[in-house]
Amino acid sequence: MPTRKFAIARQLGGKRVITNKGEELGRISDIQFDELTGALEYMLIEPSPESKLARDLPRENDLIIVPYKALFAVSDVAVVDESLLSD
Repeated sequence: MPTRKFAIARQLGGKRVITNKGEELGRISDIQFDELTGALEYMLIEPSPESKLARDLPRENDLIIVPYKALFAVSDVAVVDESLLSD
C-alpha cells in the first residue's frame, strides 16, 4: 500500500489543477493521507492569483484545501469537480 500512495503522490505533485468548468485553481503542492488507513484525504494547492474561486476555498496557511474526492481526472492537468470543493 505505501508504494501505491507514493506513486500517486508523485503523479500528482506539481500538476496544474483546473475545475470541470475550466477555471485554473493553481498547482498541487502537497497531498495529505489518513495516517491509520493510508487513504488520500485532500490536496493542498498553491492558488493561482487569478482564480476567484480559490479565494473562497478553505485554507491551510497559504495553500487551498481541495478534498481528494473532488479529483476525477488526471492527465497533463488534474481536473476537480467544482461542486465538491466546499464539502
